[in-house]
Amino acid sequence: MSDSSTTDRTDKTAIRDAATVIVLRDRATRPSVLMGQRGAKAAFMPSKFVFPGGAQDPGDRDVPLAEDLPAGCRARLLEDTEHAHVAEALPLTAIRELFEETGQVLGTPAPWESPPPDWQGFAATGHRPSAAGLQFVFRAITPPGRPRRFDARFFLVDVDALASDPDDFSAASDELSHLNWVALDEVRALDMPFITEVVLAEITARVHDTAPPASVPFFRNDDEESLFLRLRGRAL
Repeated sequence: MSDSSTTDRTDKTAIRDAATVIVLRDRATRPSVLMGQRGAKAAFMPSKFVFPGGAQDPGDRDVPLAEDLPAGCRARLLEDTEHAHVAEALPLTAIRELFEETGQVLGTPAPWESPPPDWQGFAATGHRPSAAGLQFVFRAITPPGRPRRFDARFFLVDVDALASDPDDFSAASDELSHLNWVALDEVRALDMPFITEVVLAEITARVHDTAPPASVPFFRNDDEESLFLRLRGRAL
């Protein structure tokens, strides 16, 4: 797998580290998740409804967190990877992508002098990024032959961890349209990628469990084999 900080960006088939965020709302009553639709002309998963997320930027690993990822989730992130920096970088990628694509802030009120260019909009909200509410819950590698390939880690976060109004998407970029809270009992009516459906099944099964998972499903695709594994567990 290629480190996104050194990968030749002209090689669109190289696997890039990425983070996806599943924001869960009304967990105890009628659970819903925040989703949006990718553009029809997008190279990767056009017109599909997805969770906010994207590829790691090289600068993500250099941004200090106000609060760290839970220790157990950090340990799972470091399993079966050659990149020791993912435990620091990918929670930040998740927080940045969530803000860019939805305008939602996962952070702690604090001043921030001289933020990196990709973080200036986030810093303008008066917050520093916080990973304390994130739970690492799923990992999947895009199969060979796709126009883009990602080693994506999926993070679950409860809506109460947000420092922003969960119904205000005014600060969102135009990368995702039709941003909306979709009830889990209605979400399968949307046109979604297969892996998103798999992740939703995992989230639905543990919606009433607020603790981070002891093991994490890993849907691995590479040129030799496709495996559905569990980090700190067994093959499924």
